[in-house]
Amino acid sequence: MYKFLFSFVLLAGSFLTGFAQKEIPLYTGAIPNAKEAAYEETNTKGVVRNVSKPTLSVFLPPVGQSNGAAVIICPGGGYGVLVIDREGYEVAQAFNRLGIAAFVLKYRLPSDKIMKDKSIGPLQDAQQAIKTVRERAKEWNVDAGKIGIMGFSAGGHLASTAGTHFDKSVIDNKEKTSIKPDFMVLVYPVISFLEAPTHKGSRSNLLGPTATDDQIKYFSNELQVNQSTPPAFITHAGDDTVVPVSNSLMFYEALSKFKSPSELHIYSNGEHGFLKTPPFDEWFTRCINWMKTNQFIP
Repeated sequence: MYKFLFSFVLLAGSFLTGFAQKEIPLYTGAIPNAKEAAYEETNTKGVVRNVSKPTLSVFLPPVGQSNGAAVIICPGGGYGVLVIDREGYEVAQAFNRLGIAAFVLKYRLPSDKIMKDKSIGPLQDAQQAIKTVRERAKEWNVDAGKIGIMGFSAGGHLASTAGTHFDKSVIDNKEKTSIKPDFMVLVYPVISFLEAPTHKGSRSNLLGPTATDDQIKYFSNELQVNQSTPPAFITHAGDDTVVPVSNSLMFYEALSKFKSPSELHIYSNGEHGFLKTPPFDEWFTRCINWMKTNQFIP
């Protein structure tokens, strides 16, 4: 079933941006941490560059088919671009057809040109996305206690940052809405900014070439796990030469120390991006099974 589903989504290809029921600005007022700058965003064949105005694309299941779960999706791209079709809209459609609400986050790409502090810009957008979905849960037929965050590659770094840094709000949150995701789904994720395992492009784009030791440790999310960290479904390929599989191994090991009901799947082949193998329905079915096992979906 999942294979048919994903084949249908792939056939839709370039039309996927039209499937979102609604794309909304992420912030209703001023964008925090922003500088005045020219609008330079582009989208070429599903790859977005120069994001300065973040949005949330709302994908809701057909009326009467929602099971209450929701996933906020953070596309990857090394904090330099967003692979928003393949790692965003297509996945949102797959969740929708299983009764799961999905929200594709077009987050700001770190840049000194558009941000006062580029290191926190993406995290601000992730926290705002969680806050927005939780505050509008009733409107969107979502269970406020079943809101997860998903990320691919550098989007996995952002998702795992949201899942380990929720105790400090970097957005205005006068309502004190919980910005903690209830679960994480991490697909070939960047996790660590330490020298050996990191994807240096992601680290450099987020922190700049002169990052301090404190910054590197702060954004090495395997070092930030504690008893309050939400559980994660993690998948990676052992032959990934772009983002070493050790990123996922270290994060899972850190979670397991706190007896987290997390799950890790390592494929022998797949390289970075799972472009040829494993098939989408292979790892996605495992993800859905994990969500069922942990009662995020019926």
